[in-house]
Amino acid sequence: MPSANMTVWRGDDDGQYEKYEVEYQDGMVVLDVIHQLQATQAGDLAVRWNCKAGKCGSCSAEINGQPRLQCMTRMTEFEEGEEIKIAPLKAFPLIRDLVTDVTYNYKKAKTIPFVDLMEPEENDVRRMAQIDIERVQEFHKCIECYMCQDVCHVIRDHPENQDNFAGPRFFVQLASVAMHPLDQNAKADTVSYGFGLEYCNITKCCTEVCPEGIKITDNAIIPLKERRADELYDPLRALGRFINNLKK
Repeated sequence: MPSANMTVWRGDDDGQYEKYEVEYQDGMVVLDVIHQLQATQAGDLAVRWNCKAGKCGSCSAEINGQPRLQCMTRMTEFEEGEEIKIAPLKAFPLIRDLVTDVTYNYKKAKTIPFVDLMEPEENDVRRMAQIDIERVQEFHKCIECYMCQDVCHVIRDHPENQDNFAGPRFFVQLASVAMHPLDQNAKADTVSYGFGLEYCNITKCCTEVCPEGIKITDNAIIPLKERRADELYDPLRALGRFINNLKK
């Protein structure tokens, strides 16, 4: 059997990389090799995983410096004898080995408004155009691997901004609400200050790492920014608000 040259982060923030030679079989993915390592050499290695089918997002890690799903990264992608360096996601607090604390993301999820559906028509029917359905369907593909959050420089390099920044994963969630054809949330509620849209400078790094191929920047963030500009900075809307305030 071939052997993999694995370099794996061990310990907490004060830990270090350790090297292992791990035998593996044809057809294996990186997560298989990590499990093989647990079974044969490092029984206390901490790694988070669940479905092993690329749909739960649990096994995300940085493989040779690139955020990827361990269960979807085949060993055939690496040259024989090539060093395979496995590290935890760098944007979140490290618990141990390859497991990070992603509580930040769950807190942010609670700040996103829910879809507030319009009242149905007669016979309890709600109608939507197919093009509108397809527009928001892409956003529901997210598996919450948080790799887009990991590479976002606002989160990774500027933790002082985290209280005011939802991040790309939640801009996708916000877009699924704001662009839902039957949603009746006030537009200002889905583009208001507090989500941190103004911090994003559209580098598309989040789109590049998405394992589901969601066009996070083009189809979620940019349209949200455009809606924000219309709602908050359009001069005609501003005049309308001024007139309404005079009437009160």
